[in-house]
Amino acid sequence: MEPAFVAVDLGATSGRVMLGHVRDGSVTLRQVRRFATGPRDRPDGGLRWDVGEMHAEILTGLCEAAPERPVSIGIDSWAVDYGLIGPDGELDGDVRCHRDPRTDGMAERLAELVDDETLYRITGLQYLPFNTIYQLLAEPPERLVDKTMLLLPDLLAYQLTGAIGAEVTNASTTALLDATTRRWSTELVGRVGLPPGLLPALRYPGDPIGTTENGTPVVAVASHDTASAVAAVPAARPGIGYVSCGTWSLAGLRLSAPVLTERARAANFTNEAGLDGTVRFLRNTMGLWLLSESLRAWREAGLDITLNRVLSEAMREPAFGAVVDANDPTFLPPGDMPARIGRYCRDTGQPVPDTPPAVVRTILESLAIAHAASLHTAASLADEPLTTVHVVGGGSLNEPLCRFTADACGLPVVAGPVEASALGNVLVQARAAGVLGDADFASAAAPHARYEPTDDRAGWREAARRVGLALAEEAP
Repeated sequence: MEPAFVAVDLGATSGRVMLGHVRDGSVTLRQVRRFATGPRDRPDGGLRWDVGEMHAEILTGLCEAAPERPVSIGIDSWAVDYGLIGPDGELDGDVRCHRDPRTDGMAERLAELVDDETLYRITGLQYLPFNTIYQLLAEPPERLVDKTMLLLPDLLAYQLTGAIGAEVTNASTTALLDATTRRWSTELVGRVGLPPGLLPALRYPGDPIGTTENGTPVVAVASHDTASAVAAVPAARPGIGYVSCGTWSLAGLRLSAPVLTERARAANFTNEAGLDGTVRFLRNTMGLWLLSESLRAWREAGLDITLNRVLSEAMREPAFGAVVDANDPTFLPPGDMPARIGRYCRDTGQPVPDTPPAVVRTILESLAIAHAASLHTAASLADEPLTTVHVVGGGSLNEPLCRFTADACGLPVVAGPVEASALGNVLVQARAAGVLGDADFASAAAPHARYEPTDDRAGWREAARRVGLALAEEAP
């Protein structure tokens, strides 16, 4: 029987339990269970994740995968969100969603304790208003006493095994990890006033975590889903950029050392831990969230909208009718996305897209511009070449977005694999089990399409200037 591995791959809208079979140095993936994961409004206010339901769905998926006798299980998910484990070993309260407004004002509060330059020098982390450090500042201090913080994949692994730890790729997104030493920063912990014992011991991809009740090993993978996705990209070659595109778009390079310069801080680039001591030097951008929230709003309004049809219709809309800054904070919370896009365009003196195809064209072109600006700026800041872009994740199936990204970048785009996070998850497990070697990583990912850029560089540069971004020749 071919060795089988279970990848629990959680996104911010849906989760999957995937089976990965390894044969002759290649991996085939099969979905055994899919379930919704989106945050929920509670009557008392705020957005929460239903971790209990996620755990139940994972257990069901593991039961469905059990006949394959998996060698091990690995879990990856989005970053920054956490649960608190009390002295009794139980989860204390809810797991709050990073889109919850409780972190409003926390950046200003942190700045009173740690200046921005020092924070970046230590962590190398992009400013995002929901980073874990801001969430912890928003907690009542007494709630953190005698607790252990577990980021979501570590929390779910704890529920399966009873073992406590913090996997380093996800820990690097907290703004509490030293980007150079890859250890918790005692300086930041002290300045913020976090209680002793809150941060658990670190572990690394490939480390054993424990076993489930039926004896199946659980192995640490690159538990930040983007770290797993990048592990599935042949990014070790010079000139390769990547966009891990799903609810969020994360665009950048894989480097051997962090870039902690003032220019990198000013450009809001992050240095997150990757597999095998590498650095994911990237910028986080709101991705297909803009599209999924728009689709939800139209359907709630009673419109008969399908994704494939509206994408096709969007391609017939005029180019560059309107563009938005995909990172504008107005687009972060759930809500009526088409209305917010309309207000942004009105406020910036642009034509307001007033049909679903026009809104979708605006979203796709705006995301492509954000991808290109991030990639070219990353190459400049890291003094690295950029010759090809790999788009992985769900966005790799969005043909218009891939075409526009190639055009905006002025570079070929290689699309796929779609399930990059699950693939990277399985690759790490298979290597830990001795089934695959390092050389198998680059050959395991099977792209499904390639897009060559058109020559309309002037049109893309002008559209980018409308939202204060620079492309290619104009990149800093």
